[in-house]
Amino acid sequence: MAEKDVRPQDAGKYEVPGAVTSIIERLETAGYEAYAVGGCVRDMLLFREPNDWDITTSAKPEQVKEIFRRTVDTGIEHGTVTVVMDHANYEVTTYRVDGVYLDGRHPSGVTFTASLAEDLKRRDFTINAMAFHPKRGLIDLYNGREDLKQGVIRCVGNARERFSEDALRILRAFRFAAQLGFSIDGETLAAARELAANLELISKERIAAELVKLLTSDHPEEFMRMYEAGVTKYFLPEFTACMETEQNTPYHSFNVGEHTMRVVCGVRADRVLRLAALLHDIAKPKTKTVDENGRAHFYGHAKLGAKMAGEILRDLKFDNDTIRRVTHLIEYHDDRRIYGADDETAGTENERGRKKIRRVMNRIGSEDFLLLLEIMRADAKGKLEKPNEGTELALRGLDEAERYYGEILATGECFSLKDLKITGRDLIAMGYTPGPQLGETLNALLQEVVEDPALNTREELLKRAAELQKN
Repeated sequence: MAEKDVRPQDAGKYEVPGAVTSIIERLETAGYEAYAVGGCVRDMLLFREPNDWDITTSAKPEQVKEIFRRTVDTGIEHGTVTVVMDHANYEVTTYRVDGVYLDGRHPSGVTFTASLAEDLKRRDFTINAMAFHPKRGLIDLYNGREDLKQGVIRCVGNARERFSEDALRILRAFRFAAQLGFSIDGETLAAARELAANLELISKERIAAELVKLLTSDHPEEFMRMYEAGVTKYFLPEFTACMETEQNTPYHSFNVGEHTMRVVCGVRADRVLRLAALLHDIAKPKTKTVDENGRAHFYGHAKLGAKMAGEILRDLKFDNDTIRRVTHLIEYHDDRRIYGADDETAGTENERGRKKIRRVMNRIGSEDFLLLLEIMRADAKGKLEKPNEGTELALRGLDEAERYYGEILATGECFSLKDLKITGRDLIAMGYTPGPQLGETLNALLQEVVEDPALNTREELLKRAAELQKN
């Protein structure tokens, strides 16, 4: 290892957890080398709190297990043993050289080595190929520290070889760029563009994990850079169609894809929110029609979009709860009854507004109501280059909807069966038979209470149930 690649002046300059130092010292006392390595070193140099600390060592897995009392075989075939210390887990991995990548995903095998330099050579990006020793400082064979300073994502060695070994590294390049606010080196970007088709070899779960990390980063607009590099079409071709779909209306300044990215960037870095924002208009290319005046319409795009989003998320192996919540937001993101004009004149403005929002909450539930309003705000703001009167009107309506929502919750007004003052058991006690009629009666009572919360008393509901039973 060249002396110029060792920076002992860095020792003591950065804070390393005591457990990490202890693991390194115990391995060295036993006659082996050991360093903190990878992402934790990168984050440490950026003065960020690492999510976890990984250690690389010349000791073989069985030797690591002899040294430490509490270990878990988390990936022993690849040289990884988890050491449990101070109620935390630390992955300790033997220096290794990966075998040939025959499938573009996994090495054919791994060979343990005594060389730290050989181990660092197999890593993906220069900023992830640094090692650190609490006493000897930084080991930086590929100028990762300089790339950190310059804000560049660059492959270790030949970018084409790195991406040929594991195509997921293509997504990781854009994900790190998004998380760190970095640019991607030209050679690395060219290799990503050339080898993007290999993403079809990668498991859907791994793709989904990288997608979520990118979308929930500080720079989700990096997704657009992926599109420009021809990458997204291999795991989300529907977005390519959005980028090719002009809106042709006075209400939109951007094509569907450009508008979509404005909405993604306009909501908080919440997993469900960002996924819903990415997919909220995914059906517009399929629903576009153009009238005799040349104006485009997208009738039914929200409902079809919810269906398409469900299919996309299922294909990417997302969990059922995420799919349910995301598709629910998409289905109702264009429901203008939430902020449109009142459809009746009876009662005060506040009473009419609360009745309207109770109806909406009855229809879509309250779990993600505020997320829906956030999507709708970003949607309204992301339509035009310069907001107009229609934008301001929609935003005021959404603010009112949120105020009514808060008042409804604060006063305990009923909008769902769980808040109804009687249950199915009460109806059965009155003589109702379990079955469709019972459910229909409860829903009929609920609709009456949504219209007039004062009816939500046990006495009044039992009276109305008896009247409905006669009919």
